[in-house]
Amino acid sequence: MNKPFLSGRKAIVTGSTAGVGLAIARALVRAGAEVVVNGRKAEAVERAVAGLSTEPGAAAVHGVACDVGTAAGCAALVDAHPAADILVNNVGVYGVRDFFEIDDAEWERYMNVNVMSGVRLSRAYIPGMLERYWGRVVFMSSEWCLDVPSEMIHYGLTKAAVLSVTHGLAKRVVCSGVTVNAIVPGPILPDPVSAESGGADVCLTMEERLFVLQEKQRPASIVQRATSVDEIARLVLYLASPEGAGTNGASLRVDAGELEAVAG
Repeated sequence: MNKPFLSGRKAIVTGSTAGVGLAIARALVRAGAEVVVNGRKAEAVERAVAGLSTEPGAAAVHGVACDVGTAAGCAALVDAHPAADILVNNVGVYGVRDFFEIDDAEWERYMNVNVMSGVRLSRAYIPGMLERYWGRVVFMSSEWCLDVPSEMIHYGLTKAAVLSVTHGLAKRVVCSGVTVNAIVPGPILPDPVSAESGGADVCLTMEERLFVLQEKQRPASIVQRATSVDEIARLVLYLASPEGAGTNGASLRVDAGELEAVAG
C-alpha cells in the first residue's frame, strides 16, 4: 500500500482550532502529515488535537497554545517546534469599524496578527526548508483585499499586504524546492465540525461570518455556491503536495466567481 503523499512531512497551521484552519489541519492529517495545531486558548487547542488524533491513520498531532499575533507568541511556537516542512499562515483578526475611529493601536494589532505573524514565522521556518530543498508556505488572504469595504479598510489593507509578502517571498525562494503561495477566499460556508464542537461563532473567519450576515443580501447563485472549508483545505493540499511544486507566487481565488458576479 502506498504511503499518504505527505507522510514524513511536518505541517504547522496557525489559527487552527476551528473553521478554515481546523479543516486545513484535518486535511493535512488525512494526507499523512504530522500536524501542529495552534490557537490562543489551551482548551480549544486540546480539543482540536484530540479530535484530529482520532482520524484514521493519523500521524502525530501536536498543539501549541500561544498568540502568534505577538513576537513572543511566534517565538514560543518556534521554540516548541523549530522546524517544519509546511507552514500555513491562517490566523487573522477582523472587525467592522469606521476609518476615522481606528486608532494607531488598532492598526498595529491588525498588522501584527494578519501580517507580522506570517512574516515572523516564515522568517523562522523558510531557512530550514531551503536547507532541505523542500518546503511549502501558504498565506491566507481574502477577497476583501480586492474589493475593500469602506467599514473594513484596516482588514482589507492587511490582507493586501499578505499578497505583497507572498509575491516577494516567492521570488526570494524561486528554484529552491520551496514554494510560497496565497489563497484568496470569498464567502465561506461555516465549518459544520466547528459548529458541532462548541458552536461559538467567535471562531469563524471574517469570510465565514460575512456569509452568515450577508446571506440574504447576496445573489441566490452566490449563496448556493459559497466555498466550503473543505474546498479551501483541498487547495492547500494541492499546494502542499509534490504536484504543487510548479505553483509559486500565485494568488489563488476561491470565490465561485463572487466578485465578478457582484460587479456584473
